[in-house]
Amino acid sequence: MELRQLEYFVAVAEERHFTRAAARLHIAQSGLSAAVRTLERELGAELFARTTRRVELTDAGRALLGEARRTLASAEAAREAVAAVTGLLSGTLTVGAEQCMGTLDPVSLLADFRTRHPGVAVQLEQAGTGRLAAEVRAGRMDVAFVASDAATGTQLDGLALHPLAESPMVLLCRPDHPLAAAERPVPCERLAGGVFVDLHPDWGSRRVAEAAFAAAGVPRRVAMEVNDVHALVVLVGRGLGAAVVPRPVADKEVARELGLRAVPLEGAPVWRVSVATAAPRTAGSAAGRALLAAIRERLLPVSAHSDLRRSGAVA
Repeated sequence: MELRQLEYFVAVAEERHFTRAAARLHIAQSGLSAAVRTLERELGAELFARTTRRVELTDAGRALLGEARRTLASAEAAREAVAAVTGLLSGTLTVGAEQCMGTLDPVSLLADFRTRHPGVAVQLEQAGTGRLAAEVRAGRMDVAFVASDAATGTQLDGLALHPLAESPMVLLCRPDHPLAAAERPVPCERLAGGVFVDLHPDWGSRRVAEAAFAAAGVPRRVAMEVNDVHALVVLVGRGLGAAVVPRPVADKEVARELGLRAVPLEGAPVWRVSVATAAPRTAGSAAGRALLAAIRERLLPVSAHSDLRRSGAVA
C-alpha cells in the first residue's frame, strides 16, 4: 500500500466521482481507476459501489476512509517536521483568484513565492468568488483571493477571511453614453432603463453591483454575461452595454485603448478583496503558513493607489 493510493482513494471518496477526482488530482482517469483497483486487490475488498452516475463507499471503504486521512495527515506532518529542520518546504498549494485585483498582483506574488520555495508546486485557478469559496471550503483549494462584502457574505460562510483592500465601483461606459460626461457622482436611479453587460452571478463584483441596484430599488437589465474581465471591457467598447465594475477594471489598458469612461457612482458601492482560507487545513500546512506570511509581507503595504486602499490586516 502506497501513500499515493490512499490519496487517490480519499479523493474519489470525497468527490463521489472518478472523473471529478481525477481532475482534482490532475491525473488521467484511467490511471486513477487502475490505482484504486490495485488498492482493492491488495486489501481484498471492494472500496466503492460503482454506478453509472457516481460511486458510493462500501462498508470496507468507510472503514478505510478515516484511517487513510489520518495516515496522509501523519505523512504530511513528517514532511513538515523535516522541512522545519532543513528549511526546505515542499508540497502543493492550490490558489484561486478573481480576475483583475488592481494593485494586488497574485501572479507576481506566487512567482516570488516559488522562487523562495522551489520545492512547493503552485497551481493558480481563476474563477468567481462563489466557486473559489466552495473549492476552499471543500479542501480542494488552500487559499483564494475573493471579493468579500455584505453582498457576497453567504458565499463565504465557514471560511477564515483576511481583509486586504477595497476599491469603489464605477460605471464603465463609452464616451457617447448619456452619463459619460457627468460632473458629479451618478445615483443608481439615473441608470434605470439602461442596458448592461456583466460577469456571471458567481463573481463578487456582480453581486456587489446587484446589491447596489437592489438597495436603490432600481431594476437592471443585463443583456450579456461573460466569465472574463477582458471580454467584459471589450463588450462595453463594442456598445453592447455599460458595466458597473471595480475601479481597477476601468483602469485596465484595454479600457484606456478603447477610450472608455469611468463614472463615479453616488454612495460609492465598494468592492473588497480578502484572502480566504479554511482553517485548520492551511494553518496546519508549513507551505500554507509560508504563503500567508508572504501575503502579509507583500500585500498589506498596498495603500498608495488612490482607488485601492488597505481595509484591514491579515490575521
